Amino acid sequence: MTSAELYVQTFLKDSEIAQVYVKGARIWVPDEEKVWVGAELLENYTGQSAIKIQIEDSAEERSYTIKDKKRLPHLRNPEILIGENDLTSLSYLNEPEVLYNLQVRFLERNCIYTYCGIVLVAINPYQQLPIYGNELIQMYSGQDMGTMDPHIFAVAEEAFKLMSRFDKNQSIIVSGESGAGKTVSAKYAMRYFAMVGGSQTETQVEQKVLASNPIMEAIGNAKTTRNDNSSRFGKYIEISFNKKNEIIGAHMRTYLLEKSRVVFQAAEERNYHIFYQLCASRDLPEFKKFCLLSPEDFYYTSHGMAPEIDGVDDAEDMLSAREALSMLGIAEKDQLMIFQIQAAVLHFGNVKIHEADGESSQIKKDDKHLSIMCKLLGIEESQMRMWLCHKKIVTVGEVLTKPLTLTQASFAQDALAKHIYAQTFDWIVEKINRALHSGTKSTKFIGVLDIYGFETFEINSFEQFCINYANEKLQQIFNMHVFKLEQEEYVREAIEWSFIDFYDNQPCIDLIESKLGILDLLDEECKMPKGSDENWCQKLYDKHLGKARHFEKPRMSRSAFIINHFADRVEYQADGFLEKNRDTVLEDHINILRASEFELVAELFEEKVDPNEKKSRAGSATTHPMRQAPKGGRSNKKTVGSQQVQKATVGDQFRESLHKLMETLNATTPHYIRCIKPNDVKEAFIFEPKRAVEQLRACGVLETIRISAAGYPSRWTYPEFFQRYRVLAQSKDINRSDHRKTCENVLAKVIQGSVKKTPRGLEDPDKYRFGKTKIFFRAGQVAYLEKLRSDKLKACGIMIQKHVKGWLARRRYQRIIKSVSLLQKYGRGLLARRHAKFLRETHSATCIQKRWKGYKARTKYLQVRKATVVIQSAIRGYFGRMLFKKELHEHRAVTIQKMVRSYLARKRYKRVMRGIILLQSHYRRRKAKKELKHLKIEAKSVEHIKNVNKGLENKIIQLQQKLDSKNKEGMTLKEQEVYIKQLKGEIEKLRSSNEEGKKSSNKVSELMQQIKDLQEELSKEREDKQVLITEKEELMKEHTQILSKLSEEKCHLKEELEEATLKREQQEIKTDDELKVKLEEAKKVLQAEFDSERSHHQRLVKEHARLQQRLENLQSEMAVLTSPGGHKRTPSDISAISLESYTSSVSPDEVKYEEEGAEDKDQGYGTKKKKKAPAPPPPSATAIEKEMKDIDIGLVLKLQNKVKELERQRTELEERLEHMEEETPRGGSSTAVISNSAFNALKMQELQNENDKLKREVSKLMKSISENVSFEKGGTNSPAGKEFMDSKKIEDQMRVFREQFTAMSDELERRREECLQLRAMLAEKSITTHAIAKESYGGMDDIVNEDNELALAYRTQKELNRLLENQLQKTEKDAKKKEDRLKREIRDLKQENEAAQKAINQYNSITRNLQLGPEAKIEATMQHEITRLTSENLDLREKADKQSDQIRKMKKMLKVYAKKLKEGDVAEIEAELERDDKQKSSDNGVATVKHLDRTYMGMLEYKKEDEPQLIKCLIMDLKPKVAQGLLPGLPSYVLFMCVRHTDYINDDEKVRTLLTNTINGIKKCVKKHNKELDRVILWLANTCRLLHTLKQYSGEKAFQTENTSRQNEHCLRNFDLSEYRQVFSDLAVWIYQTLIKHMEEVLQPMVVPAILDHEAIAGLTASKPVGMRGRSSSSANPDEEVRELSLDSLMKALNKYNQILSQNAVDPELVKQVFRQLYYYIGSNALNNLLLRKDMCNWSKGMQIRYNLSHLEQWLRDNKLNESGAQDTLEPITQASQLLQARKSDADVESICEMCSKLTTPQIVKILNLYTPVDEFEERVPISFIRKIQERLKSVKHDEDNTLLIDAKYSFPVTFPFNPSTITLDSIDIPESLHLDFLTRV
Repeated sequence: MTSAELYVQTFLKDSEIAQVYVKGARIWVPDEEKVWVGAELLENYTGQSAIKIQIEDSAEERSYTIKDKKRLPHLRNPEILIGENDLTSLSYLNEPEVLYNLQVRFLERNCIYTYCGIVLVAINPYQQLPIYGNELIQMYSGQDMGTMDPHIFAVAEEAFKLMSRFDKNQSIIVSGESGAGKTVSAKYAMRYFAMVGGSQTETQVEQKVLASNPIMEAIGNAKTTRNDNSSRFGKYIEISFNKKNEIIGAHMRTYLLEKSRVVFQAAEERNYHIFYQLCASRDLPEFKKFCLLSPEDFYYTSHGMAPEIDGVDDAEDMLSAREALSMLGIAEKDQLMIFQIQAAVLHFGNVKIHEADGESSQIKKDDKHLSIMCKLLGIEESQMRMWLCHKKIVTVGEVLTKPLTLTQASFAQDALAKHIYAQTFDWIVEKINRALHSGTKSTKFIGVLDIYGFETFEINSFEQFCINYANEKLQQIFNMHVFKLEQEEYVREAIEWSFIDFYDNQPCIDLIESKLGILDLLDEECKMPKGSDENWCQKLYDKHLGKARHFEKPRMSRSAFIINHFADRVEYQADGFLEKNRDTVLEDHINILRASEFELVAELFEEKVDPNEKKSRAGSATTHPMRQAPKGGRSNKKTVGSQQVQKATVGDQFRESLHKLMETLNATTPHYIRCIKPNDVKEAFIFEPKRAVEQLRACGVLETIRISAAGYPSRWTYPEFFQRYRVLAQSKDINRSDHRKTCENVLAKVIQGSVKKTPRGLEDPDKYRFGKTKIFFRAGQVAYLEKLRSDKLKACGIMIQKHVKGWLARRRYQRIIKSVSLLQKYGRGLLARRHAKFLRETHSATCIQKRWKGYKARTKYLQVRKATVVIQSAIRGYFGRMLFKKELHEHRAVTIQKMVRSYLARKRYKRVMRGIILLQSHYRRRKAKKELKHLKIEAKSVEHIKNVNKGLENKIIQLQQKLDSKNKEGMTLKEQEVYIKQLKGEIEKLRSSNEEGKKSSNKVSELMQQIKDLQEELSKEREDKQVLITEKEELMKEHTQILSKLSEEKCHLKEELEEATLKREQQEIKTDDELKVKLEEAKKVLQAEFDSERSHHQRLVKEHARLQQRLENLQSEMAVLTSPGGHKRTPSDISAISLESYTSSVSPDEVKYEEEGAEDKDQGYGTKKKKKAPAPPPPSATAIEKEMKDIDIGLVLKLQNKVKELERQRTELEERLEHMEEETPRGGSSTAVISNSAFNALKMQELQNENDKLKREVSKLMKSISENVSFEKGGTNSPAGKEFMDSKKIEDQMRVFREQFTAMSDELERRREECLQLRAMLAEKSITTHAIAKESYGGMDDIVNEDNELALAYRTQKELNRLLENQLQKTEKDAKKKEDRLKREIRDLKQENEAAQKAINQYNSITRNLQLGPEAKIEATMQHEITRLTSENLDLREKADKQSDQIRKMKKMLKVYAKKLKEGDVAEIEAELERDDKQKSSDNGVATVKHLDRTYMGMLEYKKEDEPQLIKCLIMDLKPKVAQGLLPGLPSYVLFMCVRHTDYINDDEKVRTLLTNTINGIKKCVKKHNKELDRVILWLANTCRLLHTLKQYSGEKAFQTENTSRQNEHCLRNFDLSEYRQVFSDLAVWIYQTLIKHMEEVLQPMVVPAILDHEAIAGLTASKPVGMRGRSSSSANPDEEVRELSLDSLMKALNKYNQILSQNAVDPELVKQVFRQLYYYIGSNALNNLLLRKDMCNWSKGMQIRYNLSHLEQWLRDNKLNESGAQDTLEPITQASQLLQARKSDADVESICEMCSKLTTPQIVKILNLYTPVDEFEERVPISFIRKIQERLKSVKHDEDNTLLIDAKYSFPVTFPFNPSTITLDSIDIPESLHLDFLTRV
């Protein structure tokens, strides 16, 4: 098709032509080099034959000749349409516009994909582009085809949506010439399907589908002059999907492998990649046996002289291919065998055949390559050497052996090599199909056709003929499909249309495939005995020359012919057509390969039933022709019995497969991808127009343009047309309620206004049509409308400029007049001000002189006076300082002497004291070491451990005795104080009289001396007390050491117990695993035996066939060797055997039948002759059963009997022993050990309570002693006594002593607890001895109880329990005795103390009363009475406190006994009482926090069997509406209160099951209702609250900082749930991710309409004329209007989310994280869509986007979320909108780079490339500006990520900051709406 034929009719009348082809109009003119160049008209066209034009690139002026007025030059589209992503949206549809548009997109914008109607044009960039990442797949997934930039993913998504929505099969047809990128495009399409249709099963079929690509590239691709990875075969891959649209399998069909490449390659080309990969991997150990060489050393790989490809590592590709083979399930053995066969082909090519005497040939005996080849294929070397140079001719009664010439032998060698490779290729394809086959029923599929494009070379042969024939068929389907879509569009819009004339290539197809066509004549010539290529060519001339318009004959050739294909005229050389069509291989060679000792080689050449073979009529002989034989008969028939089977030729096979392909494609919806090769040098982004236009013509793109242009290519909806062209309408023509009426009015005046009226009015059917929803325009009409619109806007602009310029001129004149007036006014004022200034300055100068002179005189006087004063002060100060220094020196000398003397005295004193202290410390240390040594010896003895308690009790008694002695000393001191007071009274009496005082002065001195003596004694007493305190500290240290030793022993015993338990559990697990392993091994052995029998049977059958074939080969060879030479006849019976060998091989059905009947038929298996390494016999079923019995059953029965016996003994013992609760030894169950330990713990707890009671009595005793022995109630004391008694030192020492005694008592209590625990652990250890013994005897329970160890262990345990019970009883009796004795002593001391105190008080009161007056006496009496009453009141209060303590003690005892009771009668009664109180006091409404009179512990008690009901009512059945009316987080509080009760009763099993079931219940609830936003948020909030509650009440100091004292009382006491906190944290993260995923799914369809499409600014239109040609929609209901989504819907969704989060009291920090993630998703999706949509990149749209984003930012501020970081996530899309609005000149490069800090370089460049003005008045972004931006960004952003799209799936790490609750657990009520009546508040 020439370029002249591509001129398209523009449907313009003469008057319109005169308006369009005017001076300045832009047109296209042909050019030899560039094909088309742009030009501009220099004059108006008025019908002249030549017109002046100017070429735009060179500014050259020339005259352009117009031969036909109907074939005017192509008009150019407006600049606004340049770079459109759909070629059919251009106003002028013609070849130069298509070529120029592709060139602009490819070179300037680096866009390799462009739509052309239903075709995706893909230009090979020869460079790896970052546009195929997973994030791009996610962006295109679910999008309509026309909304995003053109991409192969868009085509794949369209096919996937059509298949999934309408359940209709789809096909993607990828075509193009070699090097255009077909294989890569098909690979990306398959990758897209694998991503969007990937199943979640373990099979991962999609990975296998992708893994088939490297395998097929290795065996089917090769380097050509046009492509380094050219596919040399066609393939159609059907990817199967199930009802869930998941890939379940695939199937591959191949077409026309280029076998000739195996034996020959052109210059600069390579053979198939697999050969070079083998040579590159020849150093691998497994490849050593292949004896591989370099590619240059093999004949079949050295033709092209280009063994390497730049940038390709063949060794790495081999590893990839092997990994892919393994992934597809091909065994390593089969892989190596395939590589071995390929290596044999290489060696076979190096076999040299030499010419022998006469017309014969031979192979030298020392040809090593033949030996290697035969060894690798497992065949006889002698036979191959023989039959490579000979052939067998079979007649009716004899077999003839004929030698081959050198040429014939070489042809036979090459034919065999090609046949071996082709069979290997087919075998691999079959294996791949088996691996990709799925047992699941396939409901639909998507096919990907990667087939060769139209080819034309200097020499075109049979391969090019078949390729072009296939492209003719595909082009026919393409034309029909395009025409069908056009027709459907017109019918859908109900417009009148005429038949569109398009190119129909059916005559060309009939020429090739019809009866007596080229292929039929070729097959007929192949059947002729003396058929040749020349004869066949002559038949073609006779039949078709002059009769078929697509067939021609070259002038200078008799062996060539020409076919006029749809793309070009191709001349084919007939040489080799017949031989390639026959594709024959000598049967002798095949027989040799069938007899191979390798199973896979023999399998490759097994005779299969060929469905293409036809039964023919009679023939007398069968020959096996080769590539060329000068003489002899030729036929493609094989004789079997009396019938002959005709083998189908290559042409016939290809035609049949092509017909099947066409049927498949016709049954599917096709999608077309046309790959274009931009240049022949394989350079990146170089566009050659000549090469591109050739391919555009060949691939049908221009035919699509022609069909579209022949109809109505430009299509507008009524609203779009009105919005665009309302500037052309008058106000009276506008009807806003009916857009169609408005459009009709506008078009009637605009387009039809220049046309004369016709009888039909102004309607012209050739210009446009009105459809239901669209207006259809002929080509050129939209451009004409654009011109009118531009002229109208230009006129409007001129009018606006006129008025604006007049206004500016008037405004300038007015400003000038105003300025002149102001200048005059300000000038006159300036002169007046200057005169006034002169007068003021004169007056000021006079004043300044006067002031200055006075100032100078005063200054001089003051200086003289100041100097005099300074001199006087300096002299006087000097004398004063001298006197002061003298006195200061004397004072310092005296001070130094004083300090030195005192220092020497102190130093001497300290040295003496330090020596004394050292002596004391040395002595005490030696004494302590001896004592420590003695204590260590005692500590190591068992007797010491037993007597620890006794020793501690003795020490307590000693301390009590010391305390008694101190009390006695205190009484003595009191007596002395009384005596001192008496003396003081006497002194006072003596002082009353001066005379008596003088006389008795000596007596007073004596009394004073006595007071001093008493004070000395008091100091001694203090020293003795200090010694006692020191001894007490030493005792405490000893006690601490003993406790540490005991704790170490306790830990050691615990570790031993845990190890024993762990060993027992491991042994049980090991036993179970061993049983499972043995059963699996037995099963595998049986299966292996079955498989070995079956495979052995198959091998025997194949071995039989192979040996029979070898027998025939040897017989034929023997016949040849025994004959004298030449043509010899052989007996007919040998011929019969040979013929019989064709049918002797077993068919697959027969083999299957023999396999199924292998058990019934004896085929020789088991005989010594045919038996090969039989598999070892597996154990029988009885042996397995016996083994299982030995392992399990005996032990279980013995343990059961032993358990029953021990249970019976335990029952008898419990009946006899009423006060003891013994526990039997466990009989093999781990649960029994746990129950025994719990029972012993309960027993120990009861005894411990008794010890607690004793401890409290002792503490009360000490308290009463300290209160009674008080020195503050003594009344009035003497001065010396008051100095002593009022001293705080004594009180502090007594307080310290009491604290130390309390600490010692606590240590004693803990010591007793540890002793009891140690005893319990020893008991448990003795119980677990049975399990340890069982493990040490290897699970043989009989040996364990062989000497009646169990009975002995039981008796020992019973004695141990009795011993412990006796010790506890004895301890209890001793404690009671001591308690009684201490009580009596306390009572006696109290009485004595009270009597003494009363006596002292009476004495003091009497003494005071005697000395006071009457009023003072009355007052003293009253004071004494008040004191007495106060003391009595205190005594009564003390008794009340004791009684309350006794009540609390009794309550605790009741709780302990309640725990012991198994039936729980007391607990039930108490629970009923509490429930009654709760029902009376609780409210039936919503749970509230109230202050109740009753005190609760913040716990909820439940029974074990009620746990499922608790999970069901609280988690599964809880409705969000009900939960919103409750206390926020109430379910979490309820669960934790249940946990607290389990902690209170110390039941670890119960808390474990509760928390586990809670976690599982929450997971189940969220999974079941994952689409219910309210429920997911509800459990996110409750999970977080439960997590915070577990932290708050864990007891850890870090979480108790904000707790109240009441909340601290509710902390857990026994359990550490830190591990469960981590589990709940993970659960909260999972719920958060589920919530975010659901929210993103809801927001996803709203993002683009709300952020990008929403136009809220009135009067600012961001749309452009893209509605010229709509794309087909893949929606399920295309006619239904889609619900409008806008910014309001997005804001409503955000408000709804925020409301639900607030209602459920989600933590504020978590709410911020939620909206931060949502805003990131909104911003990333909006930016990614912006980067993939050209219509969004303009100034108006940037303004709209920025306005829409401001609403989102304001929403954050309104909801106080502006500090959450959500606004920062919108920075990229915000900067993108600012980039669209920014000025784009060279001066703005720096500012743009600084502004777009959050955008990557590819994103900025992409936006600038996509920037398209809305109208022609705005300029495009020049390429030079984009280059400067790139250079600047490269210098600024060095280490930046160069990704184009943002990862929308990225999620920020979520955290749960600790948020404690202020609610106390005891204040929470449970409403009846939760149905939790089975819970009891504690």
